[in-house]
Formats: sequence, C-alpha cells, structure tokens
Amino acid sequence: MAAAVDRFLDGEAADFEELADRFRPIFEEIAAGAVQREAGRELPFDSIKRLNAAGFGALRVPRERNGFGVSFTEFIQLLIELAQADSNVAHIYRSHYGFVEQLSFAPDRVKDVWYPRIVEGQIVGNASTERGGNALGTMNTLLSKTDDGLTLNGQKYYSTGSIFSEWIAVTSAVEGQDERVYALVSTADPNVLLDDDWDGFGQRLTGTGTTTFHNVKVDDDHVLDRSRKTSHEQSFFQLIILAVEAGIARAVLTDARSSVESRQRTFNTGSGVPVREDPLILQLVGQISAKAFAAEAIVLQAARELDIARDPSRNLTDQQRYERGELAVDKAQLMVPRLALDAADQLFDTLGASATSRSKQLDRHWRNARTAATHNPIVFKAKQIGDFEVNGTTPESLWAIGSVG
Repeated sequence: MAAAVDRFLDGEAADFEELADRFRPIFEEIAAGAVQREAGRELPFDSIKRLNAAGFGALRVPRERNGFGVSFTEFIQLLIELAQADSNVAHIYRSHYGFVEQLSFAPDRVKDVWYPRIVEGQIVGNASTERGGNALGTMNTLLSKTDDGLTLNGQKYYSTGSIFSEWIAVTSAVEGQDERVYALVSTADPNVLLDDDWDGFGQRLTGTGTTTFHNVKVDDDHVLDRSRKTSHEQSFFQLIILAVEAGIARAVLTDARSSVESRQRTFNTGSGVPVREDPLILQLVGQISAKAFAAEAIVLQAARELDIARDPSRNLTDQQRYERGELAVDKAQLMVPRLALDAADQLFDTLGASATSRSKQLDRHWRNARTAATHNPIVFKAKQIGDFEVNGTTPESLWAIGSVG
C-alpha cells in the first residue's frame, strides 16, 4: 500500500476527485454486497481488507509521513460516500481515525512507530466504554506495573472496529495515578479476547462487542497520554457518526430513486399515471432528496469549521480552536440525525407495503440511522450550545461515561 500512496504523492493524482476515484470502485463493490451482508449478518472483513490495501486508513496521515494528508472536509466527504455504500463499513473506521488524530499531537518517537504501520495498511480499533461498575470519570480497566513490565487487565463493551483491526487503543486507568491513557495492544495477543456479541438492532456489522484483557503485556512506547490538547478528537469522533448519518440519507435517496423508476404497479386512488410520473410520489422523492442534501451540507460545513479551527495560520487560542470545532459539530448533531431518520421513514411512504419485504432490507436504513444517532446522546447538546451562547460556558472537552449516585 505504501507504494500506491507514493504514486499519489508523486503527482499521479493531484486533486480530491482523482483521490476519490481511487476508492469509488471499492465503494461500488461494497454497496453491491450490502443487502446480502445485512440479511446474513456477514461481517465485512473483505471490504475492510480491500480499503486498507488501497490506503483508506492513511487519509489523514500527513504527506510528510507518507500519507495522503487530506483535510477534515475531504476525509468526511469520502466517508459519506463510503457510508452511502454501507454505513457499517464507514462506522468501523471511527476509532481508527480517532487514534490517527491522537498521533498528530504525539512526540516524534511515537509517530515514528505508528505512522509507518498505518501507511502499510494496519488499522486501530477501540476499547473505551465499560458496561457498568465504574464511577463517572474513572476506569476499572487498569494498567499496572509488574516485575515483567506493564500489564493490562479489564473488560470493555462497544469495541467498534476492533475485530477488524491489527491494534486496539484501550482507554485505561494507571495504577497509582489520577489519569487515563491509551494502551495499544495487538489483536493477535492470545490474552486479548474479542467477542462479537453486539445485539443492537442497527449497525449490526460493525463488530461492536465485548473485549476482555487478561494480563496483557504492554510496551512502554505503546502507551499514549490522553491530553486535553487533543480535545478536538471528541468533536471529530462525533463528526464521523454524522457522516455515517449523511451517507445513510444518500443511500435512502438511491433506493427511493431506483425503486420508483422501476415500479409498475400503482393504486386506483393515485393520479392515474405511472408511478415514476405521479406528482405525489415525485414530491416525496423530492423531499427525501432535500433531506439528504441538507444532511450532507451540514456535515461538510461542520468539517470545514474543524479545518478552520485546526489551521495554524488563524492564530486561534487553544480554547478558540476547541470551541469553534466542538460547537459546530454539536449544532450539526441537533439537525443531521433527524434529517436521516425522516428520510428513512419517508422511504416507506414512497414505496408502500412492498418495501417492508425482508429480502429488500430497506428497514436497515432506519435501524442504522436510529442506532448511530444514539452515540453521545443528542438530548444533552442543545443545553450545551445554549449555555455557551448565553453564558459563554465552554463545552466539556473530555467525555466520560460511568455511574453516579
């Protein structure tokens, strides 16, 4: 894969469209198998393998480090196209790209280890959330010092993407210290147990299951600080979910368009013309199209705000950079999931009862959009935005999940 990236950097592909054309044939193959995978609950290992071989995991690696060095906006545009093909596959890269953003703040000795691995096609999954038993702001998963070096023990849930990855970034407490770190462990380690036990009704193929770590040895240079300097990672994490939602809306439009074009049967209570000419049906397709357009436009504008926030020529303070990116994504999160869900729901008004056939798997769009929308609950976002607008309160920069009371 590194040689392919080198050819791009040498000038064979000079702009976004040429870069996108590198991946679009793979996206098309992924889309062609999406219904079959959904129906059979087949995890997309081959899809991830093909994307990694083509360099999809190195899009945000800087050019001077032999990656593609794309902007947030360009990356999100590509991710929306991938999510249109299969929202599960796009979602799988969320943790990997969160780790790539972490690397941009890491010392050179860490970059020297991890950037080459990523450029060669390796990706990183996540193990962050604990299902229960940890107090808010703490972790039960623990990195300890032993006579043999650092050892990791614990169990995580929602380990999205890890089953497809070579590495896992594990959010961990450190014994005797009041801090959280990322411990990088290999998925090939026999003491790392991956269980595909995710039972959600949507995004079922993301490998979002339980991961258990039992006396896993961790190299010193595989421990990364979780610094507030990397606080834009949280808005970026959520922006990826919004790109998934926008891609789902585009997929809904694709299915609405193709189904109406080919439909022969209609109702005598309709307009008395073929479905593809029925003004009432065309109005519904037009509404779906507008919602897909609006969702994508909002997500891309939020990505542009992140690009501006991270642009050193703007001379923004750390707080200004953080607030600009975080608030843009917060606002997008209030709007985009509803647009995607409404589009997915309206698909059935457009196509009628035949659209509910399980063989078509059209319900996957609503199920996937609804599931993705539950990440970082929307109910808390409007208050956070309003508190900033009225009182100037900076949104929380490092999220945590745990028990209170």
